[in-house]
Amino acid sequence: MKKLIKKISLVGGIILTLTACKEERKDKVITTPEITFQKDGELYFISAEKDTLKHLEIETAVSSYEQQTGLMYRKQMQENRGMLFIYDNETPRPNFYMKNTYIPLDLIYINSNNTVVDINREAKPLDESPIPSQAPAKYVLEINGSKAQEWNISKGDSIILHLD
Repeated sequence: MKKLIKKISLVGGIILTLTACKEERKDKVITTPEITFQKDGELYFISAEKDTLKHLEIETAVSSYEQQTGLMYRKQMQENRGMLFIYDNETPRPNFYMKNTYIPLDLIYINSNNTVVDINREAKPLDESPIPSQAPAKYVLEINGSKAQEWNISKGDSIILHLD
């Protein structure tokens, strides 16, 4: 009987030790701070008739990292703002997509003469399909979806760019 009690006590002690040492698992929640607009300059759209169509505050994407992330993870953008991607050379731009981008966008392609050469309207949030330009571009401006049409921006219009 004493042996049975010792065995039960030993097994109970082992179980108690194992359950006490069990690491409590907590699912980690990774949070990132909200990305805020950083004004780097201003951009004016000018019609072929030389009328000012729209004035925007712009944030620039110049570094490789800035160009890869663009407007990803942002939940909104004010109407009078946009993000301007600035490249070293003028070439067709086949590599835009909407991965991790939560707001619909218009993409406006601008050549080195500051002329609008293509517009892709209403890019769908989170769509990873490529959004290529139909003409070589040195700049790509992302604005809220449907604004290019609302502001009457079209191919052949030009921009005036002031960087801070």
